[in-house]
Amino acid sequence: MDEQPVFDVAACLAGVRRRDEVAARQLVEFLHPLVMKIVRAHLAPRLAEEDLAQDIFAKVFHRLHQYRGQMPFEHWVARVAVNTCRNALRTLRVRPEVRHADLSEEEVQALTAAMQTDEVPVEQAIAARDLVEKLLSTLAPEDRLILTLMDMEDRSVAEISQLTGWSQPMIKVRAFRARHKLRKQLARLMQ
Repeated sequence: MDEQPVFDVAACLAGVRRRDEVAARQLVEFLHPLVMKIVRAHLAPRLAEEDLAQDIFAKVFHRLHQYRGQMPFEHWVARVAVNTCRNALRTLRVRPEVRHADLSEEEVQALTAAMQTDEVPVEQAIAARDLVEKLLSTLAPEDRLILTLMDMEDRSVAEISQLTGWSQPMIKVRAFRARHKLRKQLARLMQ
């Protein structure tokens, strides 16, 4: 039976610390399946696998001096990978965005029609509604509620204040800021 040679992590790490490019390449090849498995398990649909894996490897090499050898190297790399993935997901939650590539063909047509005229053709109304929902999903829940009540249900600031218990100035400020965020999202989509 033909046994595969065991990868010597310690020798490879020593080579990487000496700035040996061959050792660095071997380490990446050895760790790539582990890193990709973690990336795929924690990946958000908007994140590119290879970009996230590249970030992980950059952190591993940058923080190599922090590895003390108290645990297997693969466990340490796995921890770096999981934390990097979690941070990327956290960033997406804090700053969600809708990209042009995230839109369906019908939504792109509705967006184009809406930008050319004030009205969306009837046949694109459903796609336009879906697009609005995607844009609203990028807002905080409170902002989404305010805009929905104010702009879609035509409720007054006083009515919204009664419904939510929030002050009228706060509602006006949040609505202003939420609209500003939506305009920025729309401008990104149009680029």
